[in-house]
Amino acid sequence: MLLPQRIKSRFFSKLLDRLAPREGMVLLLLSIVVGAATGLAAVCFIELISFIHRFSYGEISGLLPGLGRIWFIIIPVLGALLGGPIISHFASEAKGHGVPEVMQALIQRGGRIRPRVAVAKIVASALCIGSGGSAGREGPIVQVGSTLGSTLGQWLSLSDERIRNLVACGAAAGIAATFNAPIAGVTFALEVLLSEMQVAVFGNVVIAAVSSSIVSQFFLGRKPAFFVPAYSMHSSWEILLYVILGLLAALVGILFIRLLNALENFFDGLPLPAMIKPAVGALLLGILAFFYPHVSSLVSPLPDESRLGLPLLANVPHVYGSGFDFIAQVLQGNASFGLLVMLVFLKPLATSFTLGSGNSGGVFAPSLFTGAMLGGAFGHAVRYLAPSLPIDIGAYALVGMASVFAAAARAPLTAMLIVFEMSNDYNLILPLMAAGMTASFVAYWLHPDSIYTIKLTKRGIRFEQGRDLDIMQGVLVEEVMNHAPITVDRDQSLAELFGLVHETHLQGFPVVGQDKKLYGMVSLQDMERTLQDIDRTMRVKDIPLKDIPVWDVTTPEPVTVFADEPIGSAIRKMAPRDLARLPVVSRQDPLVLVGLISRSDILRAYQVGIMRKQQQYLMRERLVLRLGDDIGFVELVIGQNSACVGRKLADLTLHQSTSIVAVRRQHEVMNPDSSIVFQQGDLLTIFCRTKHRQEILQMFDGFEVAAAR
Repeated sequence: MLLPQRIKSRFFSKLLDRLAPREGMVLLLLSIVVGAATGLAAVCFIELISFIHRFSYGEISGLLPGLGRIWFIIIPVLGALLGGPIISHFASEAKGHGVPEVMQALIQRGGRIRPRVAVAKIVASALCIGSGGSAGREGPIVQVGSTLGSTLGQWLSLSDERIRNLVACGAAAGIAATFNAPIAGVTFALEVLLSEMQVAVFGNVVIAAVSSSIVSQFFLGRKPAFFVPAYSMHSSWEILLYVILGLLAALVGILFIRLLNALENFFDGLPLPAMIKPAVGALLLGILAFFYPHVSSLVSPLPDESRLGLPLLANVPHVYGSGFDFIAQVLQGNASFGLLVMLVFLKPLATSFTLGSGNSGGVFAPSLFTGAMLGGAFGHAVRYLAPSLPIDIGAYALVGMASVFAAAARAPLTAMLIVFEMSNDYNLILPLMAAGMTASFVAYWLHPDSIYTIKLTKRGIRFEQGRDLDIMQGVLVEEVMNHAPITVDRDQSLAELFGLVHETHLQGFPVVGQDKKLYGMVSLQDMERTLQDIDRTMRVKDIPLKDIPVWDVTTPEPVTVFADEPIGSAIRKMAPRDLARLPVVSRQDPLVLVGLISRSDILRAYQVGIMRKQQQYLMRERLVLRLGDDIGFVELVIGQNSACVGRKLADLTLHQSTSIVAVRRQHEVMNPDSSIVFQQGDLLTIFCRTKHRQEILQMFDGFEVAAAR
């Protein structure tokens, strides 16, 4: 399988080298290609969902009309039985809502995604959503577009940074094509996936979103997703009601996150084959949908809202699919209070049954649906409690859509723009901003993980500002710092300092005193700022630089970091004042300079951390595959009388099946390479056969801490 891919990659990369186009032109053309391809994929995906839906509840259910509403249980299970094997055997990345997998690829694999993910995601998600699964189509299209961008970048052998750029282009194009919302697509890629505004990425992402929208509009039309009346605020104080709605949306968003996470944990723990679990979730969803009309008839005075009639195609329960048809009714104010309140809880539950069990689909649309239900119910409640107020229920439903998604995804800007573009109504932009920001801030305060990052957190990836914080915690400052930094004496002149800057091309230096102890830090910006101050305040303009001492422009008592601290600690210390470098000092004497760490060192540390984590992951996977009844792990502490003390690992004679996995010395975990010298008290983790355990304990004269088979 790898050989054809390598041949293909070599062909395209050589073609690119032969043409040698300009740098900007390459990414411009690639972003257009990725956007157009994603737009076509979105059109095919939407049409495939529609075909499966009509075929399932029209043709298939017509074969045995006597089953009636039992088909609402059977059809989702059939769809899951078809989609489950595709996910489990063809591309496991297609499981769930897809966006966390894209984020993980951006963080840990340089944006590299397997091409087969696009095919698996389209087919599995279409089967899920078309058969009634409670999920949206935007998550799959984001993953498909990202995969197309990643695949194109890999074929051309582009750098990791450019592949990430194309992944962001594909994600933006997916949102733009699915919702006919190019601006929201751009903000989604930058706000959710990259977590920061990168100017170098922005232009290409915009172009991809535009080209995707043009393609989708050509096939699907240019009309907005919803036709909304011209709502507006009736008075300035009404903004307080929208803020209250934002607070409620934060709670509902957290409920959605925790419910989905709880169901994912539940299904992961079921002792069933992975290909069967989606069918179990579909069965639970079908049972919920079967009894839904009977429950809704108790809370809704409108008989049509229960959807208990025939044909099935026209009476699909509201908890199925993306629910956009019912959202349109709610935005018009045509839904009862009781039904809206019930759906605030039932829609997240239905989505959790669908995606938590391992089926494929998105959470974007269910979040918008839940938000519309919450906003509509809130509007009804306000109108009941204050009948004299001119309350537009549809306006609160529109703002609720943005608020719940902002709370669940921690993407308030995307939420505001997606609702604005889907409704084509600018009049409610202030309520959208107030409620969306409130919901996002409160949700983050109460529950730091979003609906996208919580899956990454469970995998040991703490995603923040486009970086995995756990990776930064695994690399120490001393591993990447400059151990022999160039220093400046505090009594040197500014002229000498300028000469050093021109000679070394460095932007900053540690400043030491006569005793060689750390005095402060000086940078090129400090020098420029001091000269500007002199120029403004001194009457004499021609003070020679040789008469100005370095200590006069130095920042004394700088922020420092210890060599044994993780890189993450250095980043946190740099962040408040956006420092470019930190002096590294001795823990025994904080005035003794032992090194210097800069931003470039931190970037290098991140790459080291990624490679180390991937190596550990591969080793763990291999060990799991090799584990049997006669093999396992042993943890032991090297004894005082061990003959191994003072000897290198390379000098020891170990069985071929025995491997030292880790060496822990005091508070440091060391890489067990051949040159490591063992010391008394070292904690060893050894992978070996059970029959060799006693022999290993005798060799190291150690006492066993733990053993695992």
